[in-house]
Amino acid sequence: MKVTIVGAGNVGATAADVIASKEIAQNVVLLDIKEGFAEGKALDLMQTASTKGFDSVITGTTGDYSLTEGSDVVVITSGIPRKPGMTREELIGINANIVKDVSKNILEYTPNPIIVMVSNPMDTMTYLALKSTGLDPKRVIGMGGALDSSRFKTYISLAINKPQKNIDAMVIGGHGDTTMIPLHRFAKHNDNLLTELLNSDEIEKVVKSTMVGGATLTKLLGTSAWYAPGSSIAYLVDSILNDHKNIIPCSVYLDGEYDQSDICIGVPCLIGKNGLEKVIQLDLNDDELTKFNESADAVRSMNSTLVDHT
Repeated sequence: MKVTIVGAGNVGATAADVIASKEIAQNVVLLDIKEGFAEGKALDLMQTASTKGFDSVITGTTGDYSLTEGSDVVVITSGIPRKPGMTREELIGINANIVKDVSKNILEYTPNPIIVMVSNPMDTMTYLALKSTGLDPKRVIGMGGALDSSRFKTYISLAINKPQKNIDAMVIGGHGDTTMIPLHRFAKHNDNLLTELLNSDEIEKVVKSTMVGGATLTKLLGTSAWYAPGSSIAYLVDSILNDHKNIIPCSVYLDGEYDQSDICIGVPCLIGKNGLEKVIQLDLNDDELTKFNESADAVRSMNSTLVDHT
């Protein structure tokens, strides 16, 4: 199995590290536009093989897409963060051009990959990648829900003082601090519902902490986080390549599910060898459904800036 990761920054390199260390894929290609950057990251990671005990091969390249040929999964992390004074439209315009160029170059050598989108704004970039490549919607997946859910589980774990591995919880909706929806009503530790373990004020604190999880880390680190995003990418890629059919919240194209159409937004997904195997339909209550519809409206507003790019 072969995975290409476009963008060798902290997130991309962490994803490569986890994918190789766990031998999720035999071949991992790191690609970047900065001269020597991906090659250096790949070499550094390869020098951990003997101490970590893996046989996967990591190759770095500066813009040579021919090395990505035959990739089963392509992870796109490339793009720029929003800079001071930059409008939302300017940011989307720049990142949209990057994502379109990357997608075009990937398809030249691998005509039918499964694309995992990480670039922000993630739901909008997932939609753009789908529309610009013409791939089957099941093969274009945004990673954000996996990351948001891992943060939700972390805050639940801290609140109830129980290991994360026994916690089942998910976040749906847009991948943004005002659009995500931590589904506390469905969350549980083993067979115990979160509503039975925490009072309403404690649950509200967990939900709010989850929604600003990325911003909290940016404030602490002075830059975007990378360990959790990279690990979430690897978790998603693992479910695809090894056909685990894990239920993972992801941003995927909806065609009537949750009464939404022509949009990529986070919903529970069965993820396997074909990418999106099935959208899991949850029985949302009125409040959850209202929040989901509001989140979809916000994502559509963001998508409206793509007029010149799709």
